[in-house]
Amino acid sequence: MDKLIAALTRLYLMPQAATPEALAQHFQGVHPLAVPLASDEGDTRAIVIDFPPRRDVGPGQHWTDLCAVANRLQEAFGFPAPSVSISGASSFRLWLSLAESVPVGDARRLTALLRENHFPDLALQALDAVELPPFLNPASGKWAAFIHPGMGAAFTEEAGLDIRPPAAAQLAFLEGLDSIGKTAFFDALAAMKQADAAPAAVQPAPALATGDAGLLLKDATLEDIVRHLHARGIEPSFRHVLPRGDRERTA
Repeated sequence: MDKLIAALTRLYLMPQAATPEALAQHFQGVHPLAVPLASDEGDTRAIVIDFPPRRDVGPGQHWTDLCAVANRLQEAFGFPAPSVSISGASSFRLWLSLAESVPVGDARRLTALLRENHFPDLALQALDAVELPPFLNPASGKWAAFIHPGMGAAFTEEAGLDIRPPAAAQLAFLEGLDSIGKTAFFDALAAMKQADAAPAAVQPAPALATGDAGLLLKDATLEDIVRHLHARGIEPSFRHVLPRGDRERTA
C-alpha cells in the first residue's frame, strides 16, 4: 500500500493533499475520500478529465472519445502516455501527470483550449477533486481502478470491478509512467492559444500496431492484454499477482 501511495504522490498529488492513513482507509473501501488536486496556493500537478457515457451517441463512444483525446495530446504535443481509470460506475477518467506544479488556471485553460481547438463536441473539463483508485464507489458498490488502456472497451457498459484490485496490480499500471515537463506543458498551451485553424472533428483512436505502445488504444486482442499484464506480474482477472516462476510456466 505504501508503494501505491508513493506512486500516486509522485504522479498527481500536491504536498499535504491527504494523509497516508486517510488514503489507506480510502483504498480499503472504509472511508471514500475526494482528494483536492490543487494546493492552497492554487497550483496543481494533475489534470484529470472525466468521460461519462454520452446519450446522444452509441454505446461505448465515451471510451473512443477518451482514446482520441489521449492520442491527440501525445501525437500533437509529445506528452507521455497518461493513465486511465474506471470510476466504479459508468465513467472513464484520463489522468495527466505534471512534473512540476502549474497554476490551476493554466491547467483549466489547456483543457478548455483542447476542447475548443480539437474536440468542440465534447464537454471536456478538468476535475477539481478526485477519488484516487482503487476505491469502492458507494453509489454502485463496484470498485474503481486503474486499467490497462487496451482493456477499456471491456468496461463500456459497466466501468467497475466486483472485487478490490490488489495494490500491487494497481501499482504496476503506474510505475512506468512519466510526467509532462513544464516546458512541454507551456509549449502546448502556447500552441493551442495560437491555433487559428478551424476546430477539428474528433478522430478515431489508431488501430493497434507495433510501435504504438505509448498511445492509448481503442481495442487490443486478448493476447496483447495477457502478454502485457504477465510482463508486469498481473494475472488478467486482477485477482492476484503471479510469482515469477508461475509466469514463466504460463508463458
